[in-house]
Parts: sequence; C-alpha cells; structure tokens
Amino acid sequence: MRIALGVSYCGLAYQGWQSQVSGRTVQDKLESALKGFTQHRISTLCAGRTDAGVHALMQVVHFDTEVQRSEQSWLRGTNANLPGDIAVEWAMETPSSFHCRASATSRRYAYVLRESDVRPTIDAGRVGWTYRKLDPEAIRQAAHHLLGEHDFSSFRASQCQAQSPVKHLTALDVTQRGAYWRFEFEANAFLHHMIRNIMGCLVRIGQGAESPRWILDVLHARNRNAAAPTFSPDGLYFLGPRYPAHFGIPQRTPAYDWLP
Repeated sequence: MRIALGVSYCGLAYQGWQSQVSGRTVQDKLESALKGFTQHRISTLCAGRTDAGVHALMQVVHFDTEVQRSEQSWLRGTNANLPGDIAVEWAMETPSSFHCRASATSRRYAYVLRESDVRPTIDAGRVGWTYRKLDPEAIRQAAHHLLGEHDFSSFRASQCQAQSPVKHLTALDVTQRGAYWRFEFEANAFLHHMIRNIMGCLVRIGQGAESPRWILDVLHARNRNAAAPTFSPDGLYFLGPRYPAHFGIPQRTPAYDWLP
C-alpha cells in the first residue's frame, strides 16, 4: 500500500529536509513519528528537498507499507508523535503509480521579504529583510525576463546535482502588501539555491544598484560569479508540487493563506 502525506513545517530548528547523522532534520523527525505510530520502520521520499532554515507549506512525501490504517488515523497518529513545528496536513492512499517526485508536473515556492528600517523580530527567521526601499516596477521588469525556458547556470549552487541547468520558469509573480513583498515562483523543477540566487539579483535591481536588463546579462553569462550573492533562506517557503488531477492530490493547505 502506498501512502502520501502533505507535511508543513517551520525550518528554523532543522538542518533541512534530508536525513543526517545528527537526526536534526525534518525527514528524521517524520520517520521517527511514523515509527512511533506504527511500530515499524518507514522510509519516506519527498517531492523537493529543502535546505536548513527553509520552510514548507505542503511538502509531499510518500512511502510503501503493509500497515493498514485509515487516512484519518495516519493523520492523527503521526501528528501525535511530531514536534510542534512539523505537522501532517493530510494523508491519503494513492495508486502504486504515484511518485511524489516523478509524478509532479511543477513545483511552487514563495519568498516573503520585509522592506523596513527595522530588522524582523516577531517574524525573524520567517521573512527575508531589506532596509533599502525597493522599486516595484524595476523588480517586475527584471522578473519578466526570467520567464520561459532558460539555462539557469548563473543561479545554480556549485553543489547542485541536477543533470541539466535548463529549467522552465512558468510564473514569477510579485505582490506587495504594506512592508511585505511576496515573490511566487513556479517551474517544472528548480536548481539548488536557484530561487535564493534570483532573489539576490532582484533585490539588487530593486534597490537601484542595477538596471532591470542586468538580469539578462547574468542569465546569458551562465556563470554563478555573474550574479548577486545568495539571499537569506529565512523567507523561502516550499508551497508544494502540482500533480495530474487523476491522483486527487490537494493543491494547497490552509497554511498557504497565512503568508502575507
């Protein structure tokens, strides 16, 4: 039997998603909770690994098990064994053809940025920060240049393991509400640190240090040294993948509406 879970978490206390010897990762905590609930060791796969300090509103995982439980039981039983900053938002049995990573048609992220003279306090670790005023029109012009299929090597971390740097960015929407900016990304897949490296460039443009067309120079250089420094992980949220409708996987969780 194959079970899929939608998992939300605050990444502040964890060394990212992927299991490590320290045990201080989201995967380690989730698998420990599943073992506590079922009394069996369960290995999980996720739709998209997240780095230390990065959050998720709907990380999708799947696992195969012989343990028979209702969907509500998987939800409540697993959550009873999880720390307060990780929660299973939904659970469902899926066909064996479903694969949380390979079945995804796209992935979505949001970056929340605070523009303020004063550094974050209540929202520290949950938003990026800039104390310089940003030009929304310049940012949107630059963002538009990145849409479509491109070689994103200039925005790729040196440790990235993706087979190809060519990705198709289908959406990069920029909205502002008060002091908070929300950048919403969707693509068929993302390179390691791709969004944080794009954010570094967009913020530099928004601050007036570069023109909107500079991002084309960065893109065409296909060289990480051409781009701005990697931006903070604090405001990055994995919104979740999209799947073909016949799998019946939810598109979002209530946490999605919490973001500014």
